[in-house]
Amino acid sequence: MNTMSVNVATVRSATTVARARESTRAFLGGLDHPIAAEAADTVVLIVSELVTNALRHGGGTCTLNLTAHPDSIEVAVHDHSPQAPRMRTPDLNDGTGGFGWPMVNRLAHATAVTRQATGGKTVTALLTR
Repeated sequence: MNTMSVNVATVRSATTVARARESTRAFLGGLDHPIAAEAADTVVLIVSELVTNALRHGGGTCTLNLTAHPDSIEVAVHDHSPQAPRMRTPDLNDGTGGFGWPMVNRLAHATAVTRQATGGKTVTALLTR
C-alpha cells in the first residue's frame, strides 16, 4: 500500500491548491500499479475541491493524505474547522460556490466527515481505482 502526506499551510492561495494537485499527480504516477488517466484526473479534481474548501472554510491550513489501496484511492483532507461540508444549491449568479461538495459526492465511491477529538475534522473521499 502506498501512502503520502502533504502539509498544505498557507493563506488561501491558488498556488497551494496547484501544489496539492502536483503532489497528487506525482503520488499517482509513482504507484506500483498505475491507475487510468481518467481515474487520475478524477482524483486530482477531488483533491483540488477538498483542499480549496479546507483553505476557504477550514481556517486557512490543511493536511492532505493520499492512500492507495488495492482497489481504491483514499483522499483525506484535515482542517481546523469542526463545521462539516454541506449540500447547498449552487450559486449561478453571484459566484459564491456550492458546486464542489455535491461534485465530490457524485464522483467518489464514498465520502465521510469525521470530527477529530483534538478539534477540526477530516473529510475523506474514496475513489475506485
